[in-house]
Amino acid sequence: MARNSTAYDAPDTVIDVTRTHHMQRIKNTLAVLKVLIDVAMLIVAFVLGYRAREVLPLFAIPENPPEFERYGPTILLQIVVVVTLFFVSQLYHQRRTYSRFDRVRDLAGAVTIGSLIVYGMQEFIFRNTLLYVNYPRSMFTYVWLFSVVFVVLGREVFIKIQGELRKRGTIQDNLLIIGAGRVARDILGKIKDNPYLGYKIVGVITSRDEHHGRMLGVDILGDYDDISDIIDRFNVHQVIIALPDAKRTELVDLVTRCQRGQVDIKVYPDIFAYMAGDMNVDELGGTPLLTVRDIALRGWRLSLKRGMDIVGSTIGLIFLSPLMLLTAITIFLESRGPVFYTQIRMGLDGRPFPMIKFRSMRVDADKIADWTVENDPRVTRIGRFMRRTNWDEIPQLVNVLLGHMSLVGPRPEQPQYVREFRQSIPRYMERHREKAGVTGWAQIRGLRGDTSIAERTHADLWYIENWSLWLDMKIVFWTIMQMLLRRNTNAY
Repeated sequence: MARNSTAYDAPDTVIDVTRTHHMQRIKNTLAVLKVLIDVAMLIVAFVLGYRAREVLPLFAIPENPPEFERYGPTILLQIVVVVTLFFVSQLYHQRRTYSRFDRVRDLAGAVTIGSLIVYGMQEFIFRNTLLYVNYPRSMFTYVWLFSVVFVVLGREVFIKIQGELRKRGTIQDNLLIIGAGRVARDILGKIKDNPYLGYKIVGVITSRDEHHGRMLGVDILGDYDDISDIIDRFNVHQVIIALPDAKRTELVDLVTRCQRGQVDIKVYPDIFAYMAGDMNVDELGGTPLLTVRDIALRGWRLSLKRGMDIVGSTIGLIFLSPLMLLTAITIFLESRGPVFYTQIRMGLDGRPFPMIKFRSMRVDADKIADWTVENDPRVTRIGRFMRRTNWDEIPQLVNVLLGHMSLVGPRPEQPQYVREFRQSIPRYMERHREKAGVTGWAQIRGLRGDTSIAERTHADLWYIENWSLWLDMKIVFWTIMQMLLRRNTNAY
């Protein structure tokens, strides 16, 4: 077939080989810099740990401690073990999207394991040698604490440096997107809106019938027959195949065409894999079975989640009670009437329950409309602040304590909307397999208010099928941060 020569031969899209080599050198330098920062932070932590036991009163202050220089072999062992664990744990692997919460957890875990290994190994390796020095528990504790803190801080510094270089275009990976549908456009839009990801989109590949023109300002370079040539010509580093409805044979053919050099290939999952969540293989009498719906919240996990709900809601109600009293007084002074607002919502197994909130609207609000929209005239002044910060949801801690709701879960809807959505949104009622939540995965991603119900449902089902205590802790943490920073998207 004929190539789309207008886009394909455009001089401003041809990758400069010299610039590519220069960019690769910078990437290699950054890879080394990341390791050097970790090493420097571990050394600083050891120095502070040595000094801390002489001045901090957590442990008995030692008399005549060994000279710091005697700990040189232990420091070297600490560096070798911890850095090796970072490599083994793929903490030097470049991840485009990696939440700070997960990064801190992984770094802290690796440093903790490494520090414990060193504490035991230095006795085994250095005992009865000239290199041996007493490594007391007090010093070990300080070194471990400082190591966690400073390694995390060092990574934050590195990420800032890397992010700034990506935004400036100093380091970027050349990206080719295959597809022209909604998924491909969504991916293209997100990459263009997030320069810190470090991608340079060289173009888009589409089917034979769609290979002319541009898509969201990006050139369509050709069709599937041109993939190999385009990857070579534009020195493509990564390919994203965004064809969720493609047949298996078609995907295999596209992947084969993309396998050139060191190209990283990513495939957007088809609708079956998306609905399945994390798939795994089980066995039944020697026959392999693919598990596509293994609901995470069952058995002891339910008890664990309920325990977290009871503890969390009790602590919240105790510590927040003064602020809740002040809020109640403010609501009453601005708009005389009930302080709390109760509304019937659908919870676990579609059972109704009375959900409690601080009243954020006028007393006669229900007579005007039901669905809340942005700049709703029914909202009071204090109500606008509460909705923006989610403070009006705090009384739902009572619902959590009573067992109507959970701290984290799908947001409950009114019965009339549930009846409507169950007819039009696939799998909508499956979100009622678990208790409704005060906050949830959909909420922290901005899927609230006047947003797509289908997208909310997808987010809720993903949460249900991928639940973990760690995931709940992350969602609660980010909810609190969004409240404090007033960054609640679509909260009105």
